[in-house]
Amino acid sequence: MLIHSPDKGFVHLRSSEITPRSVYEGRRDLLKLLAGGAAGAALASWAGREALAAVPAPGKLAALKGVPSTVPGAQTMEKLTDYKDASSYNNYYEFGTDKGDPVKNAHTLKTRPWTVEVEGLVKKPGKYGIEDLLKLSAQEERIYRLRCVEGWSMVIPWVGYSLAELIKKVEPQGNAKYVEFVTLADPKTMPFVGSRILDWPYTEGLRMDEAMHPLTLLSFGMYGEVLPNQNGAPVRIVVPWKYGFKSAKSIVKIRFVEKEPGTAWNKAAAQEYGFYSNVNPEVDHPRWSQATERRIGDGSGLFAKRHKTLIFNGYEAQVGQLYAGMDLKKFY
Repeated sequence: MLIHSPDKGFVHLRSSEITPRSVYEGRRDLLKLLAGGAAGAALASWAGREALAAVPAPGKLAALKGVPSTVPGAQTMEKLTDYKDASSYNNYYEFGTDKGDPVKNAHTLKTRPWTVEVEGLVKKPGKYGIEDLLKLSAQEERIYRLRCVEGWSMVIPWVGYSLAELIKKVEPQGNAKYVEFVTLADPKTMPFVGSRILDWPYTEGLRMDEAMHPLTLLSFGMYGEVLPNQNGAPVRIVVPWKYGFKSAKSIVKIRFVEKEPGTAWNKAAAQEYGFYSNVNPEVDHPRWSQATERRIGDGSGLFAKRHKTLIFNGYEAQVGQLYAGMDLKKFY
């Protein structure tokens, strides 16, 4: 049985603009919270989102602005994780296994020139330079929760557009059932490529309907700037209802295939990391509970505040129908 969540997501637009569905649904949910006695917390979150909109870009990298997305669920009201934390506490094993290794080592990554090759079961295969991808569709700001399989989480403002825009352009064939993502594996610029931890290059995959879902993001930036190297520059996937390792970084190939592709962590430890890897508080990792999470920035050690983990990371209303009838403990 799915656990239902009232979160539909919303955006704040200028009064001169037509209110999209995602806005009025969000306001309706806010009224429900008010009626239920949660006025203080709800109003604080609402006010917090307005305040966060005025926070300047960190000024570290080139600006990359996006308009607030109108996709339902794409604008969570939760407090943003500090840029410093989001850009320095990372899993990116090509640059090291400690959380601080990527920010120290990823300066060696060369992001220009950069090409993404689209191949496999598509009518229009081809190679896309990063500049072409940046112009393929309008850039949007998406404020997503990020939940790591290790039990920690963040809230990050990404910049990009729905992966579906690229998929529609290349026209998948009828027998294309899955999308595989292949990331860069360059031992000259990535010092830990070649280690025995994983089978390189790092690969990930989605079922076609997952890849086509409007929340699945082809991301080029965060916090109003281009992606830092350690966060997957120059282009990555963000799938907010799945554990973070499903969101492949520094992508160089996108393949359309008929059979479920092998993925890096599933190949390394299938009993721990399933193909789907949807966030699910009722399906524990073999070595720890997934019922709660530690939000980065809310403290550390024994005093860290724990948050209740939500089914599909809080995006059940938007994506739950993708898994109707599936045993979520079997297809973990």
